[in-house]
Amino acid sequence: MTERKIPRDRNDDYGPAAIKARQDFIAAQTGAATEHTSTYSLDPTTLPGNIENFFGVAQVPIGLAGPVLVNGEHAQGEFFVPLATTEGTLVASYSRGMKLCREAGGITTTILDDKMQRAPVFSFNNAREAKAFGLWLGEHFEEIAAAAQTTTTSGKLIDIQQFSVSKLLYTRFNYTTGDAAGQNMTGKATFAACAWIKQNYPEELHFLLEGQFATDKKTSVVNMLHTRGKRVVAEITLPAALVEEQMHVTTDKLWAARIRGQLGAIMSVTNNNGNHSANGVTAMFIATGQDVANVAESSAAYGFSELLPNGDFYASITLPSLIIATYGGGTGLATQRECLEIMDCYGAGKVYKLAEIIAATVLAGELSLGSAVVAEEWVQAHDDLGRNRP
Repeated sequence: MTERKIPRDRNDDYGPAAIKARQDFIAAQTGAATEHTSTYSLDPTTLPGNIENFFGVAQVPIGLAGPVLVNGEHAQGEFFVPLATTEGTLVASYSRGMKLCREAGGITTTILDDKMQRAPVFSFNNAREAKAFGLWLGEHFEEIAAAAQTTTTSGKLIDIQQFSVSKLLYTRFNYTTGDAAGQNMTGKATFAACAWIKQNYPEELHFLLEGQFATDKKTSVVNMLHTRGKRVVAEITLPAALVEEQMHVTTDKLWAARIRGQLGAIMSVTNNNGNHSANGVTAMFIATGQDVANVAESSAAYGFSELLPNGDFYASITLPSLIIATYGGGTGLATQRECLEIMDCYGAGKVYKLAEIIAATVLAGELSLGSAVVAEEWVQAHDDLGRNRP
């Protein structure tokens, strides 16, 4: 049997000849045409480090929502938001929620925390050895942090959390990572830190660089409680009359639906008690060049609302593990950079601004969908705007 090996060029794998060879290979092996995937405007020579075996692009439609009015610590003013999606009604729904919030005076956003982890697990012969190591680890934090710092100029080890079980010590090395998402950065820094630990700890030591306690690209309670990425809150108080005028529901009915939804979320043991945070997060991630698999953690959300004595409605969303970047990774690619620039969020010093815009967008979407469900407009909206069917 002849081996079907994908063509590669060791000297110029992102050049026209190598790309054409892979496109021809697909046609020969599968019979599928690559007319659309092979049409693109980006420069393939910018792709090393982002993709292997490149042959084309996946074109996802991008719609513009907004403007969303943000009263943030870092994002201030009105922003138009690019959303990459194939789900009809999505952009319209977010725009509707943004209009409501804009007319109520805007969404207030606050960054609460910023951490990225690598989580080594250390193994010992018994629990007392694990306990002794934990004490030593705390006593030598400064030296460990210095070892980690040799690998990065933008990352900084801020603390090491410890979680003991049996004869194992699970740790979370918590870093700030600047404008990068930081998973690779923290992996390299933690490896250097663990090498220093192994060299200097006076007893025998065994470890795995990742003990699955950072829960990379997986939803987890530990990340929701202790933060992974940015922890950001978006909140607003909506006048009762405005809600009824714009969303065709009363605030007491919104509140009643909220209480019922809370119980449903508890029963289903979901990673949030909101409506669809993953929609806005994913659409913005695709548009802006984020690692889309991080939606597993980044869509986690704590929704909280109150029906105020005067009938107004307070609503908030907390994103406890929003993993984003405005520099590095896929953010510098052609279309992704353009989408970040639409919001003035590309480059150094912009990551908190982007976090606040994402949180505000998510809250607007929560309010729009929640209102549509209560007003019984949800199904009709999808019928009207989401019927691109064969």
